[in-house]
Amino acid sequence: MMSVFRKMMPREDRFFEMFCRHSETVVAAAHAMERLLKGEAVQENCDRIIALEDQADDITREVLVAVRRSFITPFDRGDIKDLIQSMDDAIDMMHKTVKIIRLFEQTSFDPLMQEMGGEIVKAAALMAEAIPLLNKMGANAQRLAVIAEEITRVEGRSDELHDEGLKDLYRRHGASGNAMAYMIGSEIYSNLEKIVDRFEDVANEISGVVIENV
Repeated sequence: MMSVFRKMMPREDRFFEMFCRHSETVVAAAHAMERLLKGEAVQENCDRIIALEDQADDITREVLVAVRRSFITPFDRGDIKDLIQSMDDAIDMMHKTVKIIRLFEQTSFDPLMQEMGGEIVKAAALMAEAIPLLNKMGANAQRLAVIAEEITRVEGRSDELHDEGLKDLYRRHGASGNAMAYMIGSEIYSNLEKIVDRFEDVANEISGVVIENV
């Protein structure tokens, strides 16, 4: 009954504008992550990710304030909070990865880490495509379902790269007893995998919103 009432009332549509701004910030951070994993301007790209994460936090706060102040929201208030938080978790995880990279003063990265950087960009781009489609989710339900599936496939590929990377680290550093190199490498792989996991969380939130509202 409430969903019918919500559809009949005028909506507060600036949520979609805020979602899109946030997704653009996440995409920019994903590209910076990909570049730094290639060894390109590592410190500058670390700085850029930190700055973008701050911007994303500001937008997240805007959304949460708007949820409290808006009379009619485009979909359930709890779902809005969960969606923006899952988006913010993705860029937060990038920031955490930067902290690890800086803590251990890493400036070069394994080829499989670089591949994971590419998967992060793919997942971010898919998320950014999906977000504006929520404005007319009935008409876009099929495409949104496809995007969610594609993000899940990217996450699966990221898992494979993570496992391959750990095996490669063990082959190179396990036998030689270089425990520190193995530890640092495995920590970076773990954080990169978690970034893509957070994008899968976004996909799950989007799928849930579509199911509840279409």
